[in-house]
Amino acid sequence: MNIRTITGLLGLLTAFFPAMAQYHEHTPVSEICSHSKQKRANVEVMEVLSPNSPKHAFDVIDYNLDLDLFHCYSNPYPRSFTGTEIITFRVDTALNSIQLNADQTSLLVESVGMSATSFFHENNILTIDLDATYQPGDTVMISLEYSHLNVIDNAFYVSNGFVFTDCEPQGARKWFPCYDKPSDKATLTLRAKVPLNVKLGSNGSLADSVVVADSLWFTWVSRDPVATYIMVISSRVNYNLDIVYWTKPGPPYDVIPIRFYYNPGENPSPIKNQITAMADFYYSLFGDHPFEKDGFATVGPQFTWGGMENQTLTSLCPGCWYTSLIAHEFAHQWFGDMITCATWADIWLNEGFATYIEALWTGEVSGEQAYINELNSNAAYYLANNPGWAISNPSWANSPPPNGTLFNYAVTYMKGSCILYMYRYLVGDSLFFNSLYEYANDTVNFRYQSATIGDFTDKMSEVTGQDLSWFFNQWLYEPNHPVYNNSYSFENLGDNLWNVNFFTEQIQTNAPFFKMPLELQVRFSGGTDTIFRVMNDYSGQGYAFLFDKEPIAFTFDPNNQILLKQSATVVSAENHRFTETRLWAPRPNPAGNQIVVPFDLAEQGKVTISVSSLNGTEFLRTALENVPAGHHEQQLDLHSLAPAAYIIKLSTGSGVFTVKLVKE
Repeated sequence: MNIRTITGLLGLLTAFFPAMAQYHEHTPVSEICSHSKQKRANVEVMEVLSPNSPKHAFDVIDYNLDLDLFHCYSNPYPRSFTGTEIITFRVDTALNSIQLNADQTSLLVESVGMSATSFFHENNILTIDLDATYQPGDTVMISLEYSHLNVIDNAFYVSNGFVFTDCEPQGARKWFPCYDKPSDKATLTLRAKVPLNVKLGSNGSLADSVVVADSLWFTWVSRDPVATYIMVISSRVNYNLDIVYWTKPGPPYDVIPIRFYYNPGENPSPIKNQITAMADFYYSLFGDHPFEKDGFATVGPQFTWGGMENQTLTSLCPGCWYTSLIAHEFAHQWFGDMITCATWADIWLNEGFATYIEALWTGEVSGEQAYINELNSNAAYYLANNPGWAISNPSWANSPPPNGTLFNYAVTYMKGSCILYMYRYLVGDSLFFNSLYEYANDTVNFRYQSATIGDFTDKMSEVTGQDLSWFFNQWLYEPNHPVYNNSYSFENLGDNLWNVNFFTEQIQTNAPFFKMPLELQVRFSGGTDTIFRVMNDYSGQGYAFLFDKEPIAFTFDPNNQILLKQSATVVSAENHRFTETRLWAPRPNPAGNQIVVPFDLAEQGKVTISVSSLNGTEFLRTALENVPAGHHEQQLDLHSLAPAAYIIKLSTGSGVFTVKLVKE
């Protein structure tokens, strides 16, 4: 190709890339990511895998690849290359052969060696016979000689000086034989032969780049295990490369290089100027950056949407240097790369997290209200576009759905991010951030490993000291959301006492009941108001709240804490539903160490009296069996409670009643 032709092409590309960036800048980043992943090849059926010890017969420890890509960068830009591969694996079950994924439309396996004696390639499965029967715990090495065919396979891309890969969910098997399941993570050494005018990036650190005659050999080594779908090549002729060095804020104060590969005509400077602040922020929330380097690379025009969180080297669409995209993909280095979904049924652990953290970064830069607005927008999109399926179906570990379901924007991304917002509301800021930090820094079970949703739920329950399975099960494994039908009334009891009566039921027909804490706001004459929280345990639940000042307005979920809902709240003329059983103001109030709790009971039954903080943490509980109908007074000992405001709750068969208590 002559110089004039090259110059013309570069001019066209330069004009094209900013246009792409301008188009994407007005599209939500998570939506870009979703559309990109929906367009990829669908996931194939796979066996069930456990998160940290896959139940297949072997566990890959290391992939060592030597690829001759030299001719892919010049006209006519063939997609063919030759490769040599050494796979090291540990035996988990006695075996004399192994099976790898190798797409036959893309790969031609020519020979095997080392501990491999022969092979059979059929139905995209490469069966390799071994030279002995190996026992559990044995480490085995095999070698393969293979070539990539000159085909378009939507995983290995070649065009006009670009060579790059894009593998999620299962495209790695199209450019090298592998055990292509997300839970089987392995270290990687990748050597690639390219022309002298090419820069090539991959996972891990650059060990060396050696000139041999007219060629350049890059060697990349990842010391940390990588899932096959986030192993990557990003390269092109005349790539620009800038490096920002980020110093970790805490011991041992390591310096992490963050590499920026970009096409002619692009300007990543705004992101380069922000990346250290973003890294500091994520470090403060989730702990140490997991890898020895990081990086971003804009690739060729076939990569038309968003980004892909390849471990330590994220791929970006041409010209797509904007903050929200970087925030999303950078978050994946912790959640998706360091901790990887064990199966495709667990994809929420990747995409729900990155989308939520993207909003956290918005809040860090633009303030708390911007964070809230972004999550409200996510919820609104889900509610308007909900296709009606759950975020996760356990059967997807066996038979994953089409990518349009797996990476659905409304469900996997938008609803997924809102679930983390509601988890934060449920347990409070301290427990929320501490639980995510402990999850990210659990070196025994999760760090550099994989997780199922069940594993994550168990970890959250462990750290918070609460059984949270009910919360995650209903929001992740059930479709849709609650539809609340609420009513309330104000009742003047005389003697300057008022009841606020509240009744809630869920009327959705295509989803189960959703248990959630509800925030309720009452405004009083004189302009004061109060917000309190009650647990909604079943549909058709009633509550009565006693106040010594006149209520004038009532609001359900005033701060929209339950993002994923529809609701209607109306005034009711009925009071009889709640007023026959009443909780009266405790004596004295403010209280010392002893109080008397008066209550009226309409029918004989079990009564529970509890004392909780205003955010719902329970401190005292007294259960009374077979309490007869009538007026009762129960004495409570408050010695163990610190001076503060509390809520006394009376739970009976006919409803839940609360009153405020102040201990001095």
